[in-house]
Amino acid sequence: MNINSAFILAGGKGTRLKEITKSVPKPMIEIINKPLLIHLINFYKSYGVVNIYVLTGYKHDFIVNYFKKNFTEVKKDTFSLDNNCRVSLVFTGLNSLTAKRIQKGIKKLNEENFYLTYGDGLSDVDLLKLTKSFYDNKSIATVTAVRPPARFGSLELKNNSVVSFGEKKQTESGWINGGFFVMSQGVEKYLSDKNEPFEGPPLEKLSKDNKLSAYKHNGFWQCVDTLREKEILEESIRSGEFKVL
Repeated sequence: MNINSAFILAGGKGTRLKEITKSVPKPMIEIINKPLLIHLINFYKSYGVVNIYVLTGYKHDFIVNYFKKNFTEVKKDTFSLDNNCRVSLVFTGLNSLTAKRIQKGIKKLNEENFYLTYGDGLSDVDLLKLTKSFYDNKSIATVTAVRPPARFGSLELKNNSVVSFGEKKQTESGWINGGFFVMSQGVEKYLSDKNEPFEGPPLEKLSKDNKLSAYKHNGFWQCVDTLREKEILEESIRSGEFKVL
């Protein structure tokens, strides 16, 4: 039941963080002195994943140069980390959308099942429980469902009086795609030749065919789409709410 490979989507331009991404690709934004990408790699390493494929695009060379400076290159764009883990930087096109990047990444795989996540968010999801959910549901793909972070403080009103005021980080209802997928190569038949987002027609078709299951995660999850979200993530780490490896 062990899954040895993971894809990390790391090719987008990160336009909502253009203050930083003009010069640094989004997955390389530093969170507490380490790029987001390295935190994600360490997460998968901690669960024994030994083959990590970083699906790059925008500023591919920036990522390559970072790895050349910090790790041992065993062959072109493939680097050796400790615990027998290898990271391969796979250029999947400058303007490719997520489905196209996954399609290109699958060609590198030597096993049936694999993990997938986005290069712009961190979580303490239990990968073992997520994997068990994937096998138990016998689906082609399992997505980690998370509570959406609340953008605004909450008010509880009674007539015209505020009886409760709170700055909640997560809402108490509804679920969103938190990334951290497990899937089989069977997903490939849902990937067309069109350049389209994985979150569009592929996941919609998987859902329609009852081949997409969800694992509900109520723990920590934080994406980094804005400078404020970067600050929230760093505050969570400093406070001990979320522990990085």
